Amino acid sequence: MPELGKTAIEVTPLCLGGNVFGWTIDEHDSFKVLDAYVGEGGNFIDTADVYSAWVTAHHGGESEAIIGNWMRDRHNRSHVVVATKVGMLNEKGRRSDLSREHILRSVDASLRRLRTDYIDLYFAHADDPETPLEETLDAFADLVRAGKVRALGASNYSAPRMAEARRVCETQDYPHYEVQQPLYNLLRRDQYEGELEKFCVEHQLGVMTYSSLASGFLTGKYRRGAPIPRTQRAAGVQQRYWNEHDFALLERLDKVAMQYKATPAQVALVWLLTRPGITAPIASATTVEQLRELMGTLKLELDQEALDSLTAEPQGAARQ
Repeated sequence: MPELGKTAIEVTPLCLGGNVFGWTIDEHDSFKVLDAYVGEGGNFIDTADVYSAWVTAHHGGESEAIIGNWMRDRHNRSHVVVATKVGMLNEKGRRSDLSREHILRSVDASLRRLRTDYIDLYFAHADDPETPLEETLDAFADLVRAGKVRALGASNYSAPRMAEARRVCETQDYPHYEVQQPLYNLLRRDQYEGELEKFCVEHQLGVMTYSSLASGFLTGKYRRGAPIPRTQRAAGVQQRYWNEHDFALLERLDKVAMQYKATPAQVALVWLLTRPGITAPIASATTVEQLRELMGTLKLELDQEALDSLTAEPQGAARQ
């Protein structure tokens, strides 16, 4: 298994996304997916305190609560690595609140919902330009010293902000951000490739990618000219990925999948695992069958020609 950052937490190189728990599947079906994941050898689960506050009558923490109930019922806390996030579930109307007060209050709420006394990997969910980095990192340092958190990560941070955070940590002797979680997939590469990728590789950060399958677009269930599936994610997928560039890459993905007798999702995840610095893509499943398909990724190998064909930009298909 690969290791996450300097803390050397061993993780399965495919992280199970918990954003669907309590949103598109209930607790009963979530338990089935979680059981199947560990049954297939998985040990790495990602969630956030804000999941799924966007649903009517939800308040956030629904996903954490389901994972906590599952770990309690299965008595397996020591066998799984749990990552959760702080910042986006706040009352200030900001994208992110990483003030000391908010972090200390939020971590205790997450620990209660997860029914545990420690979090393996705690992320700043998004950068908070209104709070000094020193305040945020000092609060995180206290959580590590208290044993509430084992390792720290940053999601949606730019390379310059990661570098600034690193300088603060070195000056103040705070624990560093050891893991980065960027949006990165075959169709959307600009947020990671370039400065951020270089920073992560140079400093040996673990990298977990979110939206690894482009909200399901890369699974092949969305097709040019076909009716849009009636799912809760469909509208967002159409808004972000419905263009000639993305459909051209999807067709190329289909060809490689057919060549290897694999699924488009498996090929898209294998491509991610070959990219510089990537430790574990995050992917979610709503059924046991989907979960087993995703775990089949770890048995698939693509040759360099296939990888190069996916990496190259489609000719005559401009991004929108």
